[in-house]
Amino acid sequence: MTRVPFAARVAAGVVVTVVEEARKLPGTAVTFPMTVVSEILASSMRLQQQVTALAIKGDEIIASLPLVGTPDQEQPSWAVFDDDHAPPSLNENEEVDVPDHEPVAAAGRFALYSTPPAEVEEEVQVVTSTERPEIVDLVDYDALALAQLRARLRTLSLDDLETLLDYEADSRARAPFLTMLENRITTAKAK
Repeated sequence: MTRVPFAARVAAGVVVTVVEEARKLPGTAVTFPMTVVSEILASSMRLQQQVTALAIKGDEIIASLPLVGTPDQEQPSWAVFDDDHAPPSLNENEEVDVPDHEPVAAAGRFALYSTPPAEVEEEVQVVTSTERPEIVDLVDYDALALAQLRARLRTLSLDDLETLLDYEADSRARAPFLTMLENRITTAKAK
């Protein structure tokens, strides 16, 4: 028996492989784009990891060399960390006086918690005790936090919203409350 030349055998193997792969094509055609994309992403991640590893090695070498003109990395003046304000060391018999933390009135436009301390609350009650609209007592406005007010705004009429806005402006004038009421009034008028 004579043997077929090597190139012919290889060509026949290629033809058979192409036919087999063509039969699998309908099943693999659906997943092919995802496979290609995942392979590309995996390759790019491997490349990034290799580049990062080289950069880390370079940083280690550069840090070990006494180079002139290499700037030290200083902490910016505005960066404050918990470790920067470590409590003073204590003797075994020494007690620590820990102040009671009370809720503090949040100042600013985007404050979510704006319940004032007791002394401020008393002043506000003196100011607002003269003329309180009915809606203020109905929704217990003075005791509401910003999130609580937000939850109740949709149930109020346009007149009630304007009354609350005037009341807030005349009494506490808290920016987040005024902004929220103004925005709700604008939305209510647009409907």
